[in-house]
Amino acid sequence: MMLITFGFVTPMTMVIVLVIALVIFGPGKLPELGKALGKGINEFKSATNGEEKKEEVKEVKESTKE
Repeated sequence: MMLITFGFVTPMTMVIVLVIALVIFGPGKLPELGKALGKGINEFKSATNGEEKKEEVKEVKESTKE
């Protein structure tokens, strides 16, 4: 049986990392950490693409009106 590996990350490595994270942070904190990580990745992607959030553009327009 052949396992699919992505670089050095094998399925067994991912299981070990998830178990360690569960022990350190507990089951209640993991969803919050995942959400924060996803939000950070999305913000990084939008920053590297040069896209601005609509809220930021709106704030800049409002501050220039004053």
